[in-house]
Amino acid sequence: MAERSTGSGVGEISLYATIPPFDSELGASYSGRVDEVSRWSENAGYRGALVYTDNGLLDPWLVANMVIAGTEALRPLVAVQPAYMHPYSVAKLISSLGHIHGRAVDVNWVAGGFVRDLRALGDGTAHDRRYDRIVEYASVVSDLLLGRSVDLDGDFYQVSGLALNPTLDDRLLPQQTLSGSSEAGVAAAVALGATAVQYPEPRLASSAPLGCADQTGSLGIRVGIIAREDEADAWRVARSRFPPDRRGQLVHRLAMAVSDSSWHRQLSNAAKHDFGDSPYWMVPFENYKTFCPYLVGTPERIAAELAEYLRRGCDTIITDVPFSAEESAQVIEIVGVAQSLSTERSGVSA
Repeated sequence: MAERSTGSGVGEISLYATIPPFDSELGASYSGRVDEVSRWSENAGYRGALVYTDNGLLDPWLVANMVIAGTEALRPLVAVQPAYMHPYSVAKLISSLGHIHGRAVDVNWVAGGFVRDLRALGDGTAHDRRYDRIVEYASVVSDLLLGRSVDLDGDFYQVSGLALNPTLDDRLLPQQTLSGSSEAGVAAAVALGATAVQYPEPRLASSAPLGCADQTGSLGIRVGIIAREDEADAWRVARSRFPPDRRGQLVHRLAMAVSDSSWHRQLSNAAKHDFGDSPYWMVPFENYKTFCPYLVGTPERIAAELAEYLRRGCDTIITDVPFSAEESAQVIEIVGVAQSLSTERSGVSA
């Protein structure tokens, strides 16, 4: 859809933060929290910020509008689930936000979710077929945004002479990511020319490509980062921020029982292993506090870990919800160091 941008704050790496998911305890103060995290991310130099979608969350497009309204250039990376709306509605929203704000909105295609949530919507589509649907769905959105008239008699959608007005300026076309760790997910990303976002397993001593890096030129990872100059201090902060939570562990197990997600199974299996002195940490995921692994340690050690993912094909990083402006800026610095290390190591291996 759109050419990959290098304007991410760290050279050729597209770096996104994450907007906090809605919490009913925040109430009306949630909008202030969104504004705060958005400004931290923009000031630090992120390209954009991921906006979740889920049956239990606020509408992601309204949250994306809040992100745009509170910043100058930050791009919302909006999670789009086909079960929620027709592809024409997505194209219309992207075009409308572009015309109202002069701002591009990036898209994170989501095929899955919790099976119970999908069934509540009357959607019983099998796992791999949901990725077939994503390809059809996203192709309709892309054609509409490119100003094409769409005629389609597909497996999931049927349209005739469908066109988008007003059309969207090419400079506002979205960059696409797709949450996909399974073979079907990676194949869908390849078909769409999207970045396949995966949840990295611990690097350890492996030099293998991430996922199916040989099939696509664009791979991304989603990961949290907690760094301090003293490693013991980093772990102290991490354990204080994400203490064991019995209720969270039970909710995690319940979620596993009703999910057919490949990444959920992958991370749950990874959480069973002992990573020794690795910076790779799964406690927040196991306690249902977040949906990605964390890297914990000194900035230098985390940069070295990230450098290996970059060297093995990663060009997009989506970090977890930031805890402060200082930590947002620190992540930018760490990713910049990781990119330099990756380039140096690639040069040596070449």
